[in-house]
Amino acid sequence: MDNSAIINEAAAFLASKLDGRKPVAGIILGSGLGTLADKIADAVTVPYVSVPGFPKASAVGHKGNFICGNLGGKCVLAMQGRYHFYEGYPMQTVVLPVRVMAKLGVEYLFVSNAAGTVRQDWEVGDLMLITDHINMLPNALIGPNADEFGTRFPDMTVAYDSQLREMALAIAAEEGIFLRQGIYLPLSGPCYETPAEYAFCKFAGADTVGMSTTPEVIVARHCGLKVLGMSVVTDVAHEAGDDYVTDENEIIRQADAASKRMTRIFEQLIARL
Repeated sequence: MDNSAIINEAAAFLASKLDGRKPVAGIILGSGLGTLADKIADAVTVPYVSVPGFPKASAVGHKGNFICGNLGGKCVLAMQGRYHFYEGYPMQTVVLPVRVMAKLGVEYLFVSNAAGTVRQDWEVGDLMLITDHINMLPNALIGPNADEFGTRFPDMTVAYDSQLREMALAIAAEEGIFLRQGIYLPLSGPCYETPAEYAFCKFAGADTVGMSTTPEVIVARHCGLKVLGMSVVTDVAHEAGDDYVTDENEIIRQADAASKRMTRIFEQLIARL
């Protein structure tokens, strides 16, 4: 089965489970951030493994469910967890959910991730609004172009929608939530970065470093979706000679602690769409 057929079959199956609902926004929840789904009212849950063409999500802290329901007075389709390149999936699988959401009529995509920061003056628990990215993963558009979704050479000048970012900043100010802004850079993982790699990322212009997000954002923009991205800072870059050891369970705990603030921003933003 070609990829177009997989997308169409998955979209048709998911649509059949949504009781006629038409989600306007999609939300991708990263490591430890799946609790936002608890705020979705009148929810319908569809496990990834039940959707044709969707494998099981294996990353720690990723439940592997679609949750469709109401958030901020709008119908949304949230993903509790995502697929990662480091899990061994081809990029077509990593971005499959975004293609399916676009097929279902989603117009906006909200993406989140847990990330380390290379800024020593930043703190664990900080939220960072993504203003741009430096993609260091294989480009998800390599291969035959999906003409039904977009052009062969999509523009990425404004990958993260400026109006959505302005709205998010205004909401954060209203809610008293401290919100940083910066550039996100993904590496393939699954190992955490060495001090030299963190130094390289900082020199390249990044503020946060993770292992996801840009494939989905690139494909979302290819589909014409408007994108908002946010990183939750779960650890601060260590330097050569430090005894610090990155703990994935601690990262999930820190992401979970920050998820309430991120949820407030996403909920208010979706209400204003």
